[in-house]
Formats: sequence, C-alpha cells, structure tokens
Amino acid sequence: MNSSLHDLLSKIIKIGTLIVRGTGGEQRYGSGGGRSVAIRFTDEKAEKALLRDPQLQLGQLYMDGQLLVEEGDIYEFLALIKDNTLSEGLTFGMVVRGIGRMIEAQFRHRVPINHNRKNVSHHYDLDEKLFSLFLDEDWQYSCAYFNPPGISLDEAQIAKKRHIVAKLLAEPGQKALEIGSGWGGMAMYLSESSGVDVTGITLSTEQLKISRERAAIRGLANSVRFELQDYYYLPPTKSYDRIVSIGMFEHVGRLNYKKFFGKVNDVLADDGIMVLHSIGQPYPAIYNNPWIEKYIFPGGYIPSLAEVLPAIEKAGLLVSDVEILPMHYAYTLRHWRERFMANREKAAALYDERFVRMWEFYLAASEMAFTHEAFHIFQIQIVKKRQAVPDNRDYIYEKEEELRAFEQGRLPLDKIAV
Repeated sequence: MNSSLHDLLSKIIKIGTLIVRGTGGEQRYGSGGGRSVAIRFTDEKAEKALLRDPQLQLGQLYMDGQLLVEEGDIYEFLALIKDNTLSEGLTFGMVVRGIGRMIEAQFRHRVPINHNRKNVSHHYDLDEKLFSLFLDEDWQYSCAYFNPPGISLDEAQIAKKRHIVAKLLAEPGQKALEIGSGWGGMAMYLSESSGVDVTGITLSTEQLKISRERAAIRGLANSVRFELQDYYYLPPTKSYDRIVSIGMFEHVGRLNYKKFFGKVNDVLADDGIMVLHSIGQPYPAIYNNPWIEKYIFPGGYIPSLAEVLPAIEKAGLLVSDVEILPMHYAYTLRHWRERFMANREKAAALYDERFVRMWEFYLAASEMAFTHEAFHIFQIQIVKKRQAVPDNRDYIYEKEEELRAFEQGRLPLDKIAV
C-alpha cells in the first residue's frame, strides 16, 4: 500500500475495523468494537488518487470499480470513516484543494448564470423506469414521514403528503401552486383531498409528461394542470391561496433566496399560506461536495435555516411555523437504497454497472449525511398575515384525521380503470 495512505488511515481509524487489501497485501486499522469493513484497491494508482483528493475520488473510484467493498457495503464504509474522521487526518494537498473549492464556490455565487433547466435535466430527465425501481407507488422523490415509526415506505409517503396538506389548511375552491411538482403526486393528492385547483410547475420535461398522463388517468384534467415553467418567471398578476414546494428549494441556490421569496410574496394571496419542505444542514456550507456537484446535483445547495429565515423576513413574509424532521430522510434513503440494490440488474440493463455503482454511492452517501452529519428536513409555514393560521398546532392533527378518512376511499393509480 502507498505509505502516505497507510499513515493517513492509521491516524483516522481508531474505532471499529477497516481491512484494506491492495497490491502490497493486507493492512488492518482500528481497535475493533464497532463497524467492520474490508475494501480492496485494484492498483496503486487508485490508492494515490484517493490520497490526492478523497472528496472527489472516493466516489469516482467506487464508480469505476477501482475500489471494491468486499466485506460490508459502501454505506458501512462511509459511516466507518465518518465515525473516525478527525481534522488532524487532513494532508496538505487536501487543505489546498479545499481552499481552491472555497474560492471557486465564492466566484460562482457572485457571477451567477441561470443553468436551472440544464441542472434539472441532468438528474430528473433520466429514464422514468429507473425511478420506478426504488420509489413508492406514487413516485415521491423526497423525504417520507415515518409517523408512526416502522410503517412502510408507501405509508410514510402518504403520511408526508397528509402532514403537509394539513399545514396548508386548504379549502374547496382555492387556487394552489406547487413549485417543483415532480411526478404530480402531491398536486393530485391536494386537489382530490381538499377540492383545490392546482397548478404544478417543473423544469423537467420527463416529469411534466408523466404528471400530465397521471392526472388524466385520475380524471383531474380540469382541476390539476402542469406546466414547464421556471418559478422566477411566474407572472406577478396571478395570485394563489396556497403554495407548496417540496424538495425543490435545494436547487434554488443561496444567491437566489431573495428572488425566490420575493416571487412568493408576489403571487401569494394576502391571506394565503405556503409550506416549504427542504433538506437542511446545521450551518452554512463553504462549498458543495465535489462528487455530488459533478455527478448527481450540479448547481444544488443544501441551505441552513440561518440562511433561509432572513431571506423570508426580508421579502416581507412571516414565518408561522417551523418543524424539524431529523431522521426521516435517513429512513427514506435506506428504503430507496435497499429497493434499488434489489433491482440492480434492471438498473444496469437501463444504463450500465458503472451507473449502478454511482447511484448506490449517491444513496449511501446521502443517507450518511443524515445519520452522521446532522442534516435534516425542515418544513416552514409562511404567511403574510399572522391571522391566516390558528395560534396553536392542534389544527394540524385534526386535519390529518380528516385526510386519513379521505385516503380510505382513494383508489391507487394502478387500480383506476382506463
């Protein structure tokens, strides 16, 4: 094994066991008592690449089959590293690359170019069959709500929709906007459960096509419509009683928070309510993870509440409720990863083995962010007038009971005769 990599791993791995196999034989690190993982490098070049730039190269080496996990899985390996990571394990080269990425990130934030359409297409315009391999039956590609604990992924995704719609206090005859409408599941649930006219906007042509098809099957063409539309270009003359956005805010970019909430202020009715559901991190990031930026979500940024709340206030809006869901996305991602890996042969047939390893790494690394780095989900309820919502939270749970009754009579999409 490369001597510098050996020295680095000797400093880092104190808890658990890491076995590293390579061209120079086998090395064991750690004192045991925790996770036990064995990996293998296919050549010395891979060892040097990892040492040079671990943030980028770890995922790339796994994708390319140059780093193999022979005991345990990639999540266990990432979690073992995170269990042990200490600042003194950084090399001079890693520090230099980190500084370079900070400078690049600052430049990019100050010289913005609108790549929204391109960035969304990179991820969400993949083959629709891919998402069917691991999502729930309603294709909810955002954090589920595991309340009560231990329910299935399908039940938890319904619970998520129920919880958010309860916070919206939607009523028949109102007009609602969904910013980032995905494959249409939330818009259809909101319309059917509450009698609301819903407009969903997206920048994904694939999601747009499927959303319209699904709404037609449910017979909702007159009450639910989907448009290929950037939120920033919504006409300010339109007004919506309710606005919901789930899993889209992570793609806005922190330089655009003022624009985003300014647009919300433009189109939200004076007595309206918005619910924003987003991944959050415990403090503002200096720069994005380079592997995620390159391969999964180009242009994405996970906000902290410290960045979001001032932008809401500066837009003239009021925060009426904030809820933190700390571990629900970890549970969601575990379900997705297990489902995806159970269908890895189908995924490889759609793309190839390298793609499968890329997505396994993406799902595992994302799960680890919630189990080890204090990432969470926040749901912010936003209003213009304090009187738009009750002064206690009992209404949420009362409304959820009404929505459960609605769900009992709602047919799944695949049970509707066409």
